[in-house]
Amino acid sequence: MIVIMGAAGATGGATLRSLTALGAPSRALSRDPARLAAGLDERTLALTEPFPADAADPASLHTAFHGAHQLFLTMANSPDQVRHELNAIDAALDCGVEHIVKVSAPAAEPDSPVAVSRGHHLIEERLRSSDVTITVLRPYAFMQKLLLLAPGIAAAGVVHGATGSARCNYVDVRDIGDLAADVLTRPDLAGRTYPLTGGRAYSHPELTTLLGELLGRPVRYVDLAPAELHAHLVARAGMPDWLAAHVVEIQRLAVVRRETPDGSYALATGRSPRTLEAFLQEHLHRFC
Repeated sequence: MIVIMGAAGATGGATLRSLTALGAPSRALSRDPARLAAGLDERTLALTEPFPADAADPASLHTAFHGAHQLFLTMANSPDQVRHELNAIDAALDCGVEHIVKVSAPAAEPDSPVAVSRGHHLIEERLRSSDVTITVLRPYAFMQKLLLLAPGIAAAGVVHGATGSARCNYVDVRDIGDLAADVLTRPDLAGRTYPLTGGRAYSHPELTTLLGELLGRPVRYVDLAPAELHAHLVARAGMPDWLAAHVVEIQRLAVVRRETPDGSYALATGRSPRTLEAFLQEHLHRFC
């Protein structure tokens, strides 16, 4: 049995759909399984067992992991992420899970400049201290997060950032789901660490030029100092302080550590990653 932790989120949902495409059944965990089930298409629901669980409640996790052999572990970034993921890992180990696929982050190191990545390092270290097989997925920025820029582009044709001319890796969350499903159904792919990117890295000026070409009107990039971007995200985008700080740290990481495409996805799956151009074209109506 494959258990999907974080099935209601973007990455967990993508993995669930990719497993469905492979005909692989799974147990999808959610604090509100009825709501999760209502959002699934008929084919996915036929192969999915929506199941109640809360990462803050270890007892519910033990019940949810009963009889499971593999765990796909992904959770949204939050101040409680480390504690909740460690709860899930401890429960999975207690229940005899043999393979854990964890969605981590770039620069998951003890001295990482990104606080969330330092947390992922702690979680990875807990996994490495266990006897189970672990597979780590380290995706860069999700293409889907670019849709958060759509209102500002539609209204004013402006993108704000703090990366200067540094290039950023972007990955389609559907590629993460596809690789995760492959790893969960192909033992030969398990036990590795996979950095995940698209086929090309883009600077913010290159991104806005591409958007302008697709939209047929100018889109400009406004480069801010990190503190200015943080204030903008809190005041204009309504982000909580910790999330704004995380966004700024991620952008600064691209400045201090050059980002280039990685071929892990293509080597593992035999497929090319989805392109940013195709993603933007698919969602272009959101930016109009």
